[in-house]
This record gives sequence, structure tokens and C-alpha cells, in this order.
Amino acid sequence: MQRTPLLGALALAVPAVLSAQSTTAITARRMLDLRGGRMIENPVVVVQGDRIVSVGTSAPAGVTPLDLGDVTLLPGFMDLHTHLGYDLEGDWAMRPVTETAVDAALRAVPNARKTLLAGFTTVREVGEEGGVDVSLMKAIDAGGIVGPRIVPAREAIGITGGHCDVTGFRPGVAEGGTGVADGVDGVLKAVRYQIKYGAKVIKVCATAGVLSFEGPVGAQQLSDEELRTIVDEASRHGLKVAAHAHGADGILAAVRAGVASIEHGSMINDQIIALMKQKGTYLVPTTYLADRINMAALPPRIRAKAEYVIPLAKENLRRAIKAGVRIAFGTDAGVYPHGENAHEFGALVDRGMSPLEALRTATLNAADLLGVDDRGEIAAGKLADLVAVPGNPLVDIHVTERVSWVMKGGVVVSSTR
Repeated sequence: MQRTPLLGALALAVPAVLSAQSTTAITARRMLDLRGGRMIENPVVVVQGDRIVSVGTSAPAGVTPLDLGDVTLLPGFMDLHTHLGYDLEGDWAMRPVTETAVDAALRAVPNARKTLLAGFTTVREVGEEGGVDVSLMKAIDAGGIVGPRIVPAREAIGITGGHCDVTGFRPGVAEGGTGVADGVDGVLKAVRYQIKYGAKVIKVCATAGVLSFEGPVGAQQLSDEELRTIVDEASRHGLKVAAHAHGADGILAAVRAGVASIEHGSMINDQIIALMKQKGTYLVPTTYLADRINMAALPPRIRAKAEYVIPLAKENLRRAIKAGVRIAFGTDAGVYPHGENAHEFGALVDRGMSPLEALRTATLNAADLLGVDDRGEIAAGKLADLVAVPGNPLVDIHVTERVSWVMKGGVVVSSTR
């Protein structure tokens, strides 16, 4: 079969990986038991195929040893708010009328690799044009591309002219994608369309946003009835809903509608905090970008929104953490350079979390929000998704930014040993 230019480019992006032995005993100086909140000295983690078969202090006879040395062993991290095909490089604001989904796919391939090598073995892709995330998921699962496990949303659902629509261009230019919908019938069809073509989670834009040209950043966009329809329809298909929401009215409407998570949550208040705790709604705060976003890369209108909302988001996250809202790890990767995902841990600690709590957001909490029980901790029966970091992350959370070894599904994909 003749290879197309795109397939050839993707094939060249695949680096060599080290195949897992049939059974391997992994040893390290320390291992963090995230559920128990304790550090275990000199652990032995036995991996067979893509699963952990035992965790103890001695290796079975005849098993291939793999000593990682003076590191801390952790479960693979999960980032539940990524955009692998996106970045703020060049004239990014004009991409909707100068590029196609193929361009996003070509960006996504190296970004997926960077993300995995940074220790993130699972990501939730919350909005990619034309099903790029679904195709990338399939290519990674087939072994043709190196990257994390992907939970795709396809195109985010939002109103005409809203944050999930392409705005700022004259009529007839870049008119709406498959996620642009209005009214109960419109959003119902949009949910079904995303599911038909591979979505494993539904992303909605409950409010206006920052990196778009529409109006006030906090304005509610999807109506209460539209939000309820989306959640009800997604639930019938066994999918959860993640709601982009900055403003208080839209956050409150989304929580009342039953979304599983609020993304960003910049203007969260005490009433919302109480309701989120009552309903068990997760907050995915994407707070590292507040310290890292390149303001110089933003058009003036968008920059003004960012400068307004970022200080509010940081302060309100501190309130949410102090109040005990459930937090799951998400970064909005692409708004900052891909591969820096682990810096979110330090940002969470800066906003008031303990290092242990911050690590749980990307492991136990992330697995709970995803609705999976096969990852998020180092235990028998779980996927062999493991990372190693130098030093002790309970003492210095920033060691998570220096991942030295990554295993995904029993295969070593990165090692600086």
C-alpha cells in the first residue's frame, strides 16, 4: 500500500521503546502508597504483561530484576484537561481559517510523546477539531505512535457565537463545527454526534471563556435546560460531562445539571462550593497556566480578559481547597508548553494543598473522576503505569517535574538510569 505523506510523517514520529519482559521485579529506594499516605522503603513491584501482579518487599525467584536506584516510585500521572493539538505559537488566533484538522494532528503527535515522557500515562482530551483526539487515541493504542492513554471528547459543545464556537470572523467564514448547537434539540443531537464518532466524555462550554473573542469571560452561555439535556443524554450512554465554566451563574447551573466536573471554576463562590461538596462535583482548576501563560502572545481583547480572571481564579481556588472541594488534576496543556504538565503539582501546593493531596489529584482522584478502577495507584491488578522521580515528593513536590523513568502498560518508554 502506498504511504501517504501524513502517515509517513506520523511513522517518523515514533521513537524506539524498550519492550517489557514477561515478568519483571521493579525495585526502588521508595514507593508512595497514595491511599495510605505513607512512604514504603525498598519496595518490590512485580509486573507481568501490562499489569502489576504483586507489591511487596521481596522478588519471586526467577523473575527479571529492574533496579531503579534512589528514586521514588509513583503511579503514572493523569492530566484530565489537555489539548494535544493546540498551542499558542505563532499566529494561533488565525488558525481556524488558515489550517485544517490535519495541522492539529501533526502538532498532537510530538505533544503526545512529550506528555508521556513527562510522566502522564493517561490524559483526558477536552476538545479537538474533527476528532483528532479519537484518531490519536486509536493510533497510540495500536502502537503506531508513542503517547498516553487518551479519553477523548471530540468537539466541545456550546452555543452559536460562544466560547466553543469560532468567533471574530465575518459571516460565512469558519461557521460552527459539530459541537456548535442551540436549544434542547440541538444540544441533544450534538451529544449523540460526538458519541457516534468516538467521544468517551462530553465537554461543554457552560460560560464564555478567555482565549476566544466573544463577550464577558464569565457570562453563562448554555441555558439551564440545555445543560440538563446534555447531562441526561450523556448519562444514558454511560458518559460523564466536563463543563468549562468561569462565571458563577454558569458554574452553578452546570453543577445543578449534574456535570461530573467544573473546568477552571474561576469565579467559584461559597454557594457553589457548598453545592459541589453536596453533589460530589469535581473541580479541575488548571491553575499552573495562571503562572505560565504568555500574555504577550494574546491579542489585546483576550489579554484583557486573562488579566481580569486569573487573579480571581487563583484566590477562589484557595477557598475551594480550604473548604474541601474535590479536586482532580488538569492543566489546559497547550495554553502553556506541552510537557510541563507536572508543574501543576507545585501550583496546587502554592494554592494551599499538601504535597500528598496534590499527588492524589492526578492519581486516585483522577481515576475516580474518569470512573476507572484499573489505574491511579500501585497495587496488584492495576495497570503497570509507573513513574519514578528523584528525591521525595512529599518533601519537595517539584521533583515531579524531573521524571526519570516511565512505564506504560508494562513497557518502559523513558529511562535516564
